[in-house]
Amino acid sequence: MELSEITITKAIIERFTEKLLNNVETEVALVGAGPAALIASYYLAKNGIKTTIFERKLSIGGGIWGGGMLFNEIVVQEEGKKILDEINVKTSKYDDNYYTADAVELSTTLGYVAMKAGVKIFNGVHVEDVQVRKIDNKYRVTGLVINWTPVEMTGLHVDPLVITSKFVVDGTGHDAEIAKMLKNKMGFKLNTETGEIMGEKSMWAEIAETSVPANTKEIFPGTYAIGMAANAVFGAHRMGPIFGGMLLSGKKVADIIISELK
Repeated sequence: MELSEITITKAIIERFTEKLLNNVETEVALVGAGPAALIASYYLAKNGIKTTIFERKLSIGGGIWGGGMLFNEIVVQEEGKKILDEINVKTSKYDDNYYTADAVELSTTLGYVAMKAGVKIFNGVHVEDVQVRKIDNKYRVTGLVINWTPVEMTGLHVDPLVITSKFVVDGTGHDAEIAKMLKNKMGFKLNTETGEIMGEKSMWAEIAETSVPANTKEIFPGTYAIGMAANAVFGAHRMGPIFGGMLLSGKKVADIIISELK
């Protein structure tokens, strides 16, 4: 059977357009496809919640791939290991409460289980703004403003499109990009002690591993911060290549949103 380049082209355009159209209205829109966002999306989709991730890079997995200084192994503690056991990522005990996992296996498995649960991931998409509406006399984030990453990189003047959602999750890591849009562009006060983005502190794994889940909470009506974005918003430490807190953060935000929606 002959292959037609036109048929191949039409198939890609039609299928992608169908996928995008089906996700311009979603229940939960996550920005960034790092470990916290991927595991959050997995639990959300498993519970029947329409879940969509927008990732500016071509690859998903965030900071997992590089492990520690390009040694592609990561560490999780006992609580984080339970989540890896659930999604069948192999771990090896190194010491009491220290387990290692292959960074590539973890990245690919997180993407696999999320997609199989029903999550839709759009890579190469840059979130350049948030949609905010006044509901019951109170401002709330109701969606995202998106464009292609190459448009942002080249500085082309191309107008964006809008995705609506019931909840937005900032999983943009150290930069906390959604929080910055709300604070710096819109001038809103965030749900922090100061109303500001308090800023990420230096590495302290012991403190950071517990503070990441603790700081996983609503930062503005309709908007949650997870992973390192949560610690950046609430002024906590970074933890380096130990990822248990990231996984627990993702599970926590999923539990919160599931409770809100159901």
